[in-house]
Amino acid sequence: MTIENSKNPSCILLILYLEVSLFSLPLSSVIPIYDIIETSLFRGIDMIETIYFGTYTRRLSQGIYQADFDTETGQLSHLKLFANEPSPTYLAFDDANHLYTVGSKDGQGGIAAYQTDGTLLNHVVEEGAPHCYVAVDEKRSLVYGANYHKGQVLVYKRKEDGSLELADIDQHTGHGPHENQTSPHVHYTDLTPDQYLVTCDLGTDQVTTYDVSPEGQLKKLASYNSNPGAGARHLVFHHHYKIAYLICELNSTIEVLIYDGVGEFEQMQVISTLPDDYKGFNGTAAIRLSKDGKYLYASNRGHDSIAVYSILADGSLELLEIVPTHGQNPRDFDLSPDQEFLITVHKDSDNATVFKRNPETGRLAELSNEFHVPEAVCISFHN
Repeated sequence: MTIENSKNPSCILLILYLEVSLFSLPLSSVIPIYDIIETSLFRGIDMIETIYFGTYTRRLSQGIYQADFDTETGQLSHLKLFANEPSPTYLAFDDANHLYTVGSKDGQGGIAAYQTDGTLLNHVVEEGAPHCYVAVDEKRSLVYGANYHKGQVLVYKRKEDGSLELADIDQHTGHGPHENQTSPHVHYTDLTPDQYLVTCDLGTDQVTTYDVSPEGQLKKLASYNSNPGAGARHLVFHHHYKIAYLICELNSTIEVLIYDGVGEFEQMQVISTLPDDYKGFNGTAAIRLSKDGKYLYASNRGHDSIAVYSILADGSLELLEIVPTHGQNPRDFDLSPDQEFLITVHKDSDNATVFKRNPETGRLAELSNEFHVPEAVCISFHN
């Protein structure tokens, strides 16, 4: 342990005092004392994670918020405004700690880039609604955006200072059989394990893959059609198996897909996110995979719950439990970096619910549901 490891001035002074006071003691006596000091003083420093919240700004919210999360107690605290931005509904960080979000400026919509101190780098906007999803491609130094309302896939080149410039746009076409599928609605743009761009279109039931040039130019490779009217929303890839899990908003299902690479998907299983006896409205939202690849989680809006699945040896899913979130419209959730907690945020009830997660069984136990976060629809751990 060194002074450089601490950012707390009082801790630094105490270390200096102890280094002088203990200098005359035998080495065998000093080492245990240092161990005690490190345990008691510095244990808590590493237990605070920073969480960022993306929100709508239609009622109470003013933009992007951040809060502290204690990974020992499971408590959220110290909510504060990070950046004033109209409806920053999705967030993504790059390795240089720039923050990219859904952005708006002067009545136009698109994407915004920020430094991690909340300083705005720039907006890249066009006529129409802002995006609904953003993702970073570190290898190519690109940022991807999905525009739900316009049915577009957008690529931005990342400059040296972290600001963005538009590189390419692909316009989706088509529709689906559901009443909410009168036009294309791109809802997800991110990378496959073999570094192709993959998109989910809720309006056309299509999962489309692209080759991306170093300059950010798109070339379509292949398309997978989910079940008609399913509403393909988000996708997550398994860490070990050649499997992807596609969450479908409109029919409340997860499609388990075989992914052999080069953009090709094949359906293996379809499983519901709801109890068999539930007949009310529902729309799925977020999907997350545990780091060990053993458990999958999905959120239900309407039923207002988290569905928990065990991942079997072939990558297929088996439902473990469906847990109420005690809030309205759980649009997003995330697992803590240590995998010990799951936190979900609610757009309509303005609260975050914290669950203790059992890493061995995957099951969730609620700890609290009263922490206030206005209109939150995205949550991201980042330090």
